[in-house]
Amino acid sequence: MKYKALLFLVFFIAGCASTTLKNQSGIDRKQLLLMPQSMVVNMANDGYRSALREAAKKNKLNVDSTHVNRVKRISNKLIANATYFKPESSQWPWEINVEDNDEVNAYCMPGGKIMVYSGLIRKLNATDDELAAVIGHEISHALREHGRERMSTAAVQQLGLLGFAAYISNSSNQNRANATMQAASLGATLFFVLPNSRTQEREADAIGLELAARSGFNPFAAVSLWGKMKKQDTKKPPEFLSSHPSDDNRIRELTDLAFKLKPIYESNRSR
Repeated sequence: MKYKALLFLVFFIAGCASTTLKNQSGIDRKQLLLMPQSMVVNMANDGYRSALREAAKKNKLNVDSTHVNRVKRISNKLIANATYFKPESSQWPWEINVEDNDEVNAYCMPGGKIMVYSGLIRKLNATDDELAAVIGHEISHALREHGRERMSTAAVQQLGLLGFAAYISNSSNQNRANATMQAASLGATLFFVLPNSRTQEREADAIGLELAARSGFNPFAAVSLWGKMKKQDTKKPPEFLSSHPSDDNRIRELTDLAFKLKPIYESNRSR
């Protein structure tokens, strides 16, 4: 048994690495990457194709050429500078689409599959710089392979909970065992999964802002954007129960980072 544990420990350590190069934002955290990258990208591609089919079926895919052209123009500028953080991203089959959807949202799946919802443009009356902040943030999730990391983390968490369940299954008091298992699951979520997600969100904020600045977009637009986002949703849970940083903390951190990245923006704003 101890040899299996040692083997798992070696495998665990070997799966830790940073997915992006050192950068001005200071993001260089070692990540848990046990899942094969090819598997994650293939799963993402399947999910993206499914989303495109559903949107097309409802006549919601790329219906406004003005929105589509604008999103593609902004995204392509960001993509051109993604190699600064991850050189192999130049080989990704990037794809950019816009769904006619009132939701204020956007995403970039592993491997560079971008989707922007039209609600993000309409409801926020977003400027080009603000759209670049959102799209840059989502691209950064893909560059940092956060999806792959979350899958790896979930696998380790599940393994740990299964082991704990086996340990307490011998308890004579089954009700107590069930309650203990529920508490362990909640604890894993609050103290392991959610904080890790908040770390990923902060990393995407930081790299996304630097990516935008290097692409000639004003990093301070992220501050105005999140001011608008804050007005959109007033029913968010406390930060310790959320996978995202609180709006106030996010705005404060983005402001500090925007000042730090201002020289990079100034040197690239004419591009």
